[in-house]
Amino acid sequence: MGRPVGTGLSADRPHRYAVRMIRRRSHPEASLSARRTEAFTDGVFAIAATLLVLGLTDQSLGSPRTDEDLTVALLGLAHPVFSFVISFLILCVMWMTHVRQFEWIVRIDDAGMWINSVRLLLVVLVPFTSSLDTTHSDLLLGRVLLPVNFFLAIVLGWLQWVWAVRSRAIVDLAPDDARRLGRASLSAVILSAIAMVLSPLIGSIGFAIFVFDGLLTRLLRGADDPVSPPPLDAEGPRRDSADGDVEGRG
Repeated sequence: MGRPVGTGLSADRPHRYAVRMIRRRSHPEASLSARRTEAFTDGVFAIAATLLVLGLTDQSLGSPRTDEDLTVALLGLAHPVFSFVISFLILCVMWMTHVRQFEWIVRIDDAGMWINSVRLLLVVLVPFTSSLDTTHSDLLLGRVLLPVNFFLAIVLGWLQWVWAVRSRAIVDLAPDDARRLGRASLSAVILSAIAMVLSPLIGSIGFAIFVFDGLLTRLLRGADDPVSPPPLDAEGPRRDSADGDVEGRG
């Protein structure tokens, strides 16, 4: 049987190309493009991060009549401002993890969408638990709920990567690199667990431990960057005639 003509592939590459196409189109556990899930997740993170500022607008400055009065009132907002900043920054860490994951996740199934949806449920709760930390930090639940909220959301982000690796939703990443990125994402899980354990004593101040996230991530990852397989040809990304997607991005 003759070799297909016009594929644009060199003679030693058709088998690799066929394997990748089978994984993209036919694998029963990863049959939908991840683009819409990715876009929806970006929007939810953006809305949650924006709503955090409402916790500051709820704070009363009293009725300052002089600059000194206003300065004292603003200094009294030190804890609400800290809670806002730390919540915003950790949401950014979670969003950056999401961005890195979906650079490689190109297909998604029902299980993956449900994992992502439950994680987003926890993300949209962050403005509420952050406001509890702001207004009720003198109570145990007020100090604990925000760290618990973040811990559960971060764990689900890590589980989403585990799902992606096991369901073969990642096409263009070598297995060793996929495992290394999974280990790297454990950094946020470990640090958020420590912050949660410390929260009954010091509340959201425990999130300061995230200053070590970069160092711990590099230690767990074991190398600087993942190395994806070389492109199959030099003509740039190919478009899948079945669904119109650029190969490698779902």
